[in-house]
Amino acid sequence: MRSTKHRSKRRSCALCKPHKMGHEPKDTARHAAEEKAATEEIETRRHQPATRPQGQRSNMRVLSIEQIAEICHEANRALCKQIGDDSQKPWAEAPAWQRDSVIHGVEFHISSPYVSASASHDSWMTQKIEDGWVYGSEKDEEAKTHHCLVPLKNLPPEQQLKDYLFAEIVRALTALDD
Repeated sequence: MRSTKHRSKRRSCALCKPHKMGHEPKDTARHAAEEKAATEEIETRRHQPATRPQGQRSNMRVLSIEQIAEICHEANRALCKQIGDDSQKPWAEAPAWQRDSVIHGVEFHISSPYVSASASHDSWMTQKIEDGWVYGSEKDEEAKTHHCLVPLKNLPPEQQLKDYLFAEIVRALTALDD
């Protein structure tokens, strides 16, 4: 009897992403154990200091990925308030999907520190779409609609600012500036 195809959303198969999405594992028990270990390692890394590229030095205190994500989230929340959007909750009260999204963004910028704001926004959109979100005229968590699921150049300047600000905060906190 053949096993059902192993399907993966964003991180459900830490061993296979990105090159073997949809494969059929031959030893499912071993695969599950290895996947669990990989997932636990990812969770552990989130609470450890973010790493800098070799040769980079800084006198700044090193923060964990989750701490950087919290700072990015709070900066975004402050910007949202300034433009009249009071929907953002503080980090401690934010839903898990939102915290995971910010953590994913931090990891993206640490691994690719000098990507464009457009590439950053594209990465965010890809994650949202993979998680079932679609474009809608308003952000609605229950319906999974979001008004920013459009190319960066089609967003108003105050919305574009979020992507630039996010990248610069990650760069500053991980001492990746030129």
